[in-house]
Amino acid sequence: MAADNPALLDVQDAVVDYHVPGRATVHAVAGVSLSVEAGEIVGLVGESGCGKSTLGRAIVGLQKLSSGTVSLEGHPVAPVGRGARPVRDRGLQMVFQDPYSSLNPRRRIGKQIADGLAASTDPRPVTEQVAELLDSVGLSANVASRFPHEFSGGQRQRIAIARALAPNPSIIVADEPVSALDASTRAQVTNLLTSLAADRRMGLLFISHDLSGVRHMADRVAVMYLGRIVENSPTEPLWGDPLHPYSEALIKAIPKLGVDAAAPVAPSGEVPDPSNPPTGCRFHPRCPYAMDRCITDDPALVHIEETREAACWLQPEGGPARRLLDLSVVRNSVDRNRVDQNSVDQNSVVGRP
Repeated sequence: MAADNPALLDVQDAVVDYHVPGRATVHAVAGVSLSVEAGEIVGLVGESGCGKSTLGRAIVGLQKLSSGTVSLEGHPVAPVGRGARPVRDRGLQMVFQDPYSSLNPRRRIGKQIADGLAASTDPRPVTEQVAELLDSVGLSANVASRFPHEFSGGQRQRIAIARALAPNPSIIVADEPVSALDASTRAQVTNLLTSLAADRRMGLLFISHDLSGVRHMADRVAVMYLGRIVENSPTEPLWGDPLHPYSEALIKAIPKLGVDAAAPVAPSGEVPDPSNPPTGCRFHPRCPYAMDRCITDDPALVHIEETREAACWLQPEGGPARRLLDLSVVRNSVDRNRVDQNSVDQNSVVGRP
């Protein structure tokens, strides 16, 4: 991205460490870079514990970065403090996983939505603006006088979205916004966020562990594993031909319909301790394609094709991409799967010295 044409949201080398006295430092986010453009929906996916929510909170300023930067429309985003947020940072809003805990149970929802209108230049009465926001999320204006406990989970999440829309944001970070909802309500809220992003030309970073749900709404998907982005790709190419073994494993774990559909297969092993990540590629202890180099050398996230990135020694920098399903796999003497060295020349795979 050129300096004179910055992304709407630009995250560069974000690191978040948790320091607990007497215990090893937890590297929750270990150098993440990603961007979101106006009107673009980016899905951020990965297993629980991979650092997705921590990254989301760091992006909006709720979690302090250990290092790295977050910029909104070219300006650095300040961490949230006790005072009022700078006006230019209010264009970055967040929708949380649990709408009940994110709403004040003692205040009427109309008042809570109105809080976001404090810097509004709209001359209309606040009540009229609140009514418009409620209507935009499919709720009647006459519910503004009610309290959060008087609504269902799906309705509360719509209220939380209306509150996030009040400052007229340019981007929303939605952290697992539908995981606490039933299936039908989940689809309604997902469709609502998708249509709002399109209608308002608003960027949306949608954090989820549900890759199948992200497929139907995201323009692009960033796959996160143990604090790092391991693949970044337009949605459909990732589904049809994943470049990283972890992306492939997540797709294989999704149940499929049909008489001949293969049974879902969960990724092997467990997510390692983020306070003591594996050497080399962080996924190599669970990877069916792991080579000797994967154990010692940590691959960077590099461009594979014009619109795709991956952090895997199987993929040559600059492309063309290698199809994982075409690679032969054998079991070595220490009972770890590795790529057959006769079928893949290591130097050509790496694509760099």
